[in-house]
Amino acid sequence: MEVLTVPEMEQADRLAIAGGQSGFALMLRAGQAVADAAMDLAEEGAILVVAGRGNNGGDGFVAATELVARGREVSVILLCERESLKGDAALAAKGWKGPVLPCDLSMLGAPALIIDALFGAGLNRPVKGDPHAMIEAINANGAPVLSVDLPSGINGTTGMVMGTAVRATETVTFFRKKPAHLLLPGRVHCGRVRVADIGIDVAVLDEIRPTTFENLPDSWQEAFPVPHIDGHKYARGHAVVVSGDATSTGAARLAARGALRAGAGLVTVLSPGGAIAVNAAALTAVMVRRVDTAAEFAEVLTDRRLNACVIGPGAGIGDGTRALVLAALSAKPALVLDADALTSFADAPDRLFEAIKSVGNSEIVLTPHEGEFRRLFSEMSNKHPLRSKLERVRDAAERSGAIVLLKGPDTVVASPDGRATIAANAPPWLASAGSGDVLSGMIGGMLAQGVPAFEAASIGVWMHGEAGHEAGPGLIAEDLPEVLPAVLRGLYDRFGIEY
Repeated sequence: MEVLTVPEMEQADRLAIAGGQSGFALMLRAGQAVADAAMDLAEEGAILVVAGRGNNGGDGFVAATELVARGREVSVILLCERESLKGDAALAAKGWKGPVLPCDLSMLGAPALIIDALFGAGLNRPVKGDPHAMIEAINANGAPVLSVDLPSGINGTTGMVMGTAVRATETVTFFRKKPAHLLLPGRVHCGRVRVADIGIDVAVLDEIRPTTFENLPDSWQEAFPVPHIDGHKYARGHAVVVSGDATSTGAARLAARGALRAGAGLVTVLSPGGAIAVNAAALTAVMVRRVDTAAEFAEVLTDRRLNACVIGPGAGIGDGTRALVLAALSAKPALVLDADALTSFADAPDRLFEAIKSVGNSEIVLTPHEGEFRRLFSEMSNKHPLRSKLERVRDAAERSGAIVLLKGPDTVVASPDGRATIAANAPPWLASAGSGDVLSGMIGGMLAQGVPAFEAASIGVWMHGEAGHEAGPGLIAEDLPEVLPAVLRGLYDRFGIEY
């Protein structure tokens, strides 16, 4: 589940070599893993390897040699002079006994499979010239494509397309995934991703100390809340959700239902008087309480049993919502700020960030989508427009002093201490009105149960994605809380928890 940046993966290679492995032995295992994947993708027919000058090309030569040994017909195109290869790549090319074809687009033909071994993950400049033309030709060929490490043209750390990039059917990477396997647009270009063991000891991670992880249950299992047989609803926390006025109540109710289904023992919607009837008529297990002003809100929060709060969904934009947020920060419950709560500070983000840092509450989660993120962190976004999503969210967490969750098909959660998770399990039909409100409530429900904010946000994101799969195409936001029991049962089975 650890995700390594390109420099961290290079360090893993160096540590493996320092521990007695040879670089060429690692390349041999990598090439063999590529050959295994190629055999799975194309059970018969000719295979074409398109190789570049670096170690990625060396992996391609090893794969070609291995595939011929397994009885396959293989051709190799090399985008540089064979004599210009160096180091392990030169050794790998020396082991290839077949012809090496020149960089001629007409040589692609109609293979059963193309192995893309042009560029590795460290590409950091736009692709031009012959490589650009070759990538375009690979994409136009129509044959399935197996990329080595990453599709050529993708930056391994940012996931960005460097001018053009191969669109792979499958990608074989080694030891651990890189951010580009999870971040868009890189993930779209990768197709299916398989991670091959090439003999690097996992102990190297103790020295590398990675801070990025794929958002998977194993990364937060220890923090996952499980009710005890001798427990009661008050032990599972009491979450409150702030409602907007009578015409904007639905978002808060969605969040409240998400909090309750996520496991909070009690949930109350705090509603303006003018919306009490609307909310009360639509809620059953979720309670309703009248709150009209920030002062009344602050008074409610003096009850320490109300230990988690969600502000933002349908709350309205302006001074009133700002006052509610500042009151909640002063009262120090675990806090989720979403939607209108964030946009209300778009013209004065430092006021929010200073308030977060001054209260010394580490259990605060900000959950913007891309538009809200740009509004709240506009100066940073404008200053570094080409930074990766992972880097932007990390910077935002450090600046704000809160856990920041930037929503999307590749949702990133980052902590001010540098930890981050990247999710890759969200189906496209989650892009539906109200879906994010349910997510905010789910995170609030986790916070109410005492889950630390970083883990609460990561758990909420993963469960939200799984709920999307469980509900299936055509889902609407109201479906998400109702399928959470199935998602929770799956987690219990996975963790070996009896129920």
